[in-house]
Amino acid sequence: MSEDFKLDATARNDLGKGASRRLRRLAKQVPAVIYGGNVAPASVSVSENELMKHLEHEAFYSHIISLNVDGTAQDVILKDVQRHPSKPVVLHLDFLRIDKSTKVHTHVPLHFINEAGSKGVKIQGGKVVHNLTQLDIICFPHQLPEFIEVDLAAAEVGTIIHISDLKLPSGVISADLQKGADHDLAVATIQKPKGAAEGEEA
Repeated sequence: MSEDFKLDATARNDLGKGASRRLRRLAKQVPAVIYGGNVAPASVSVSENELMKHLEHEAFYSHIISLNVDGTAQDVILKDVQRHPSKPVVLHLDFLRIDKSTKVHTHVPLHFINEAGSKGVKIQGGKVVHNLTQLDIICFPHQLPEFIEVDLAAAEVGTIIHISDLKLPSGVISADLQKGADHDLAVATIQKPKGAAEGEEA
């Protein structure tokens, strides 16, 4: 796990869509809400410039953030980022308070490795389809991985890699597999090259 991120925030009382638009346009601040735990939700704002720098790091989306609200720090994770549909603008953020002694349910990105060199692609001419790009996990905050690798080196045409095939870090479990075997979703599939079936029949 990488080091915790730090982000400054300011409490805000001026709520509503109009207030949020003014906040973004005039103050270059992004509205956000902090929720969870035994504390009431709190409305805050964060610096747009500082936020955009953090959002460039993939780990920011799945790691502990030390959110400093008017001088008081609290541990949170980023649960949702609302973006403008056509402009590179962040509209709103949701932060979830966490307790480092309590497990969290969140998601982390999947990194597919050895894809181009896999037998199914390099030798058999197949195509890799990514069925999932992130994985829902449950673990203690200090066990949060930056990402989870999906090794395709040995995958052949017709191979379907499921969640149960992944090697998860110590202490990390799949939220889907906790629901039962019926939720062992496909992560990646190696499809036959176009025309392969016809060629085999001929």
